[in-house]
Parts: sequence; C-alpha cells; structure tokens
Amino acid sequence: MTAGPEWPCLLLAAALLLVPSRVPVIARLCAGPVGGRAAAPGTRGPVDPVATATLFDLLAACLRAGLPTDGAVRAVVPTCPARLAEPLQHAADLLAMGADPATAWAPAGSEAAAAPEFEALARLARRSARSGSSLATAVGELAEEHRALVEEAATARAERAGVLIGGPLGLCFLPAFVCLGIVPVIVGLAGRVLGGALL
Repeated sequence: MTAGPEWPCLLLAAALLLVPSRVPVIARLCAGPVGGRAAAPGTRGPVDPVATATLFDLLAACLRAGLPTDGAVRAVVPTCPARLAEPLQHAADLLAMGADPATAWAPAGSEAAAAPEFEALARLARRSARSGSSLATAVGELAEEHRALVEEAATARAERAGVLIGGPLGLCFLPAFVCLGIVPVIVGLAGRVLGGALL
C-alpha cells in the first residue's frame, strides 16, 4: 500500500494533537507560521500610523455624510485598531446618552490614557463642541498629519538604509580600487624610477 498525499496532513494533525504543550491546540493552529506564537489575550501592540490615518479619514467621511458624532464613531469602531476601539466605543456610548462632549471625550481607563491618537481626536472633538467648528475638517487635517508623519518616517528609514549600505559597498570596492587603480600607478612609477636609477 503506497502512501497517498493525505498522509503528511494526517501525521501533522496527529502531532499537533498529541504533543503536550501549554498552548491549546486551537491556539497553536491559529498561530500562523511554524514557531509563531499566538498573542496572549488582552495584549495589544502599538497602533499602526497608517491604520490610524485611515480611521480618521473614514471618520471624517462619515461626519461629512451627515452622521451625528456618536453614529460616526460607532460606524468606524469595527475597523479601528484594537487599542482605540474601547475608548472610542465608550465616547460614542456617552454621546448617544446625551453626555456633554467634554465628559464624553475625557480619557476613561488605561487604554485611552495610553493612546495619544485618541487624545488628539478627543481634543479636537472638545474644541469643536466649544467653538462650533466643523469636526469633519479637523479630523481630515489630523489624518493628513498622521499620513505626513508616516511619510517622514519612511523617508528617514530610507536615508538611514542608504547610509548603512554605503559602508559594506565601500569595503567591497576599496580593495578593487587599490588593486586596479593605485597599485598599477605605483608599479609604473617604481619601474620608471628604478629604471632611471639603473641607467
């Protein structure tokens, strides 16, 4: 009996089920590549600046479409980064219950306090509620600022990479320059000098 193509899959499944581990089987299957670890529940990484700029663009579009502030925030919460979801949902709930914008946009809990993106949005929302200015325009400008920061960081990384690449390239080309450029000149000059001395 020859082994079919399904045998490797069956052996892998049996190994996943039988190998003892502290991580549950489902978590190991969802961990991605071999050797990858599943993220522990409750841990949230840093906020992606591109995702934040996209979130602010989407929020500005919802506000321009005529949604009230609480409805616009509720609309973007499912697509926002994990660290911003809880404080934004909290602010939307308070606004929907008729709370004052200064109270609704106050940081609540450690998640909001640790997210400067939420604080920037909350500051704009409180200022817009006091002055009556357009929140959609301010949020759009905030998105542009985040996008500019991303571009500046990418440019800085590219320039730093160019500087770091220069060292190895110099080490590669320097021996060739010495061997093909300097050594023949020295040999030629030495030949002339020694030849003239011998004459």
